[in-house]
Amino acid sequence: MLLFAMRVLAVDVGEKRIGTALSDAGGKIAQGLKLLASSGSLAGNVAALAELARQCEADRVVVGLPKNLDGTIGPNAQRIIALAKGIGDASGVPVELWDERFSTDEAHRIFDMASVKRKKRKGVIDIMAAQIILQGYLDAQGRE
Repeated sequence: MLLFAMRVLAVDVGEKRIGTALSDAGGKIAQGLKLLASSGSLAGNVAALAELARQCEADRVVVGLPKNLDGTIGPNAQRIIALAKGIGDASGVPVELWDERFSTDEAHRIFDMASVKRKKRKGVIDIMAAQIILQGYLDAQGRE
């Protein structure tokens, strides 16, 4: 449970793009933040995300963990675990992993309901996925 107001940064890492979202200062509402281009390297992505955490004055970073459908950790998830550790080490901010299964699917459903064409989603789908991850995290903290 969040015992005090905190700002949380969420990250949804894809191969080409990284979506980010940020909570309000009270740690209750997730808002899409920005889209970053993946640098293609662990060190480059760690540096960019650690700097973003500092710029946003984040008290915590939540990184979406892409588990397999059966809940196991595959090679992609292991890459994300290494990224999360790097962000924590580089920023000094606590980092948590959050199950992100179906976050992108949920983002597509939201855009489908809003009748947003697939071409127009490309630049924002990763931000929406990060926002969904963050809101799920924030909601779970409020229930504990």
